[in-house]
Amino acid sequence: MNLKESTRKYILLGAILFIIVGLVSAKVLAKGQDTQFTTEDVLYQQAAQFYSEGNYSDALTFINELLKAQPKSEAANYLGGLVTANVGEYERSAILFQKTLDINPYKVEDAMFMLQFGEVLVSAERYEDAKTVLVRCQESAWAPEEFPEYQNRVAELLAQIETIQ
Repeated sequence: MNLKESTRKYILLGAILFIIVGLVSAKVLAKGQDTQFTTEDVLYQQAAQFYSEGNYSDALTFINELLKAQPKSEAANYLGGLVTANVGEYERSAILFQKTLDINPYKVEDAMFMLQFGEVLVSAERYEDAKTVLVRCQESAWAPEEFPEYQNRVAELLAQIETIQ
């Protein structure tokens, strides 16, 4: 099949136009994503900074905004769980810790995460769930270097649950 010279020009022009439109669209969409990423990163950094300074009410404001934008973020849910626990919202904290675990099931290997989760569950008065988490901590015999009293704390929490039930 022979194509006329003018037909070839139109095909080439159409292909070039298609590529240009694609590149422009990609640039516009990428700029929107960059803006969104930057905004969410600032929210996370501010929440983390306020949390590390002990300013939990301001950290809560930023983490709430971040969780609206990124409800499936492991880091946001974990930080949210820590912040809400420090402001006394234990039930919400337990939910955020559970979401963190649902997003990343390998967090069960993180000794400090599991201890924090167990403590939050005890504070939320979810004793059966807390017992399950703490028994897992006890059975795995973890002892993080930064917290040598880890197993003692686990035993203390388990004893506290036993006296309540």
